Amino acid sequence: MLKELRIRNYAIINEASISFSGGMNIITGETGAGKSILLGALSLILGERAESKVLFNKDKKCVVEGVFDISNYQLADFFAANEIDFENETIIRRELTESGKSRAFINDTPVNLNLIQQLASRLITIHSQHETLDLGNSGFQLTVVDALASTGQLVATFKTHYHAWKTCAKKLAETEALAAKALTEKDFVEFQFTELDNASLDGIDQIQLETELTQLSHAEEIKRNLILSVDVLENGQGNINDQLRAVINQLNAISKYQPELADYIQRLESTNIELKDITRDLDDKASATVADPARSENIQTQLNSIYRLQKKHGCNTLPELISLRDSLGEKLLAYVNSEATIETLKKERDALFVKVSLAAKKLSEKRAGAFEQLEKSVHLLLAEVGMKDAVLKVEHQFSTDKYLTETGADHIQFMFSANKGSSLQDIKKVASGGELSRLMLCIKSLLAKSVALPTLIFDEIDTGVSGEIAHKVGNILMRLSENHQLIAITHLPQIAAKGQHHLFVYKSTDAASTSTNIKLLNKTERLNEIAKMLSGENPTKAAIQNAKELLLQA
Repeated sequence: MLKELRIRNYAIINEASISFSGGMNIITGETGAGKSILLGALSLILGERAESKVLFNKDKKCVVEGVFDISNYQLADFFAANEIDFENETIIRRELTESGKSRAFINDTPVNLNLIQQLASRLITIHSQHETLDLGNSGFQLTVVDALASTGQLVATFKTHYHAWKTCAKKLAETEALAAKALTEKDFVEFQFTELDNASLDGIDQIQLETELTQLSHAEEIKRNLILSVDVLENGQGNINDQLRAVINQLNAISKYQPELADYIQRLESTNIELKDITRDLDDKASATVADPARSENIQTQLNSIYRLQKKHGCNTLPELISLRDSLGEKLLAYVNSEATIETLKKERDALFVKVSLAAKKLSEKRAGAFEQLEKSVHLLLAEVGMKDAVLKVEHQFSTDKYLTETGADHIQFMFSANKGSSLQDIKKVASGGELSRLMLCIKSLLAKSVALPTLIFDEIDTGVSGEIAHKVGNILMRLSENHQLIAITHLPQIAAKGQHHLFVYKSTDAASTSTNIKLLNKTERLNEIAKMLSGENPTKAAIQNAKELLLQA
């Protein structure tokens, strides 16, 4: 509930601190005294836009603070989600400078206006002839029906199915969009993959092929040089093998005189054997080296294909080319798989829609079951506030094709007739401001029994009523305030007498300026104020007596 409203330097309010109690708070005052200014200041902490022209003193900033007891509002999650310190006594503050800059705070944490609006909408609801336009809003009308029909669990179940269906439908749409886009690329990807796949790149050693091609290209030269080398080793004049054998023989002849020569002889023998092996191997290689133009051409063709593909795809190595081919293959497989995925998602979406439709139907039937009681209850309350001929009728249509949203598949419209014999029409077209105000009061009175309401502020909701009807409007306000904080700005003494907490708004003037002030009336002051509301500035004894009776009746 709103515990205190602090205002500094707003309009013609220099400084004011207004305390509110639970139950019914009354605000009265002369016309033009500044009651509407209070609502203007309050609108700042509700997140409304403001202009610097509202500053009382242009040299100072305007500050409006609302102190709220939110201990019973279950708002801890909201504060945690927005990283704001949670306090049972929470302060919302707005500051406005002459330059027009505005700052907002919740418990001294800077926040944007959107966040203040989200929080304030759960703390305060203002009802004036302008705000009663909500009555014509289909969303508000549905809220009223749901509250009276106690559809909370059915709505929660429906929303679970609805969001699952929407999520699946969104995923299906995204998959179909990607598949459609991929289809335009498929032919090109398939061509690239086929080209790479036909190149038979697996198991190829590019370096080995390049080496083999080099050898085949120089086969004649290699063979000739190998034969010449073997000839020198075996047949040349003074060939190496014969000369080495001669050296070994010479050393053997003198080794008996120098035994250490045996080691050299052994090493030369090993060399001789190695030379013979080398000669034999070179001879084998010479025999095996054959020019093969066909093989050379095949290798050249294969390498040319690899070089072309590497250049085309910007790959430096054969493994990179193979990796590209494999990734293209995966894309092609994804095209095939996407078709299966789409079919699966379509089946899932259709199955979920069946659940959504069944849940929507069940919810709709529960809502429809509350229409008659809503119409009867509103009729009785309207009669109590002087509108005995007024009729409210709920028009209802159900269609999952036309009206399906996250709130269900119902289209609800309140039809209204204020006078006997008048045809029922859309409530926005036929009700006056005063009638809408009383109708809103009756509906809020019904809602108060079903849902937890925030602080309710009624701005002259008694417009257009007087006498006994004003008493009855006051009685409804009293009943409404039994479980909810209520603030009523009124000009009727019958309603003013019903409150437990009476605030008086007045102007004061000095040599330099005029300012608005607010004070809490004590019993004597309150009696006098109600008497003035009955008979004028100088109340008669009869007016004072009448005021006493009003207070006693309350």
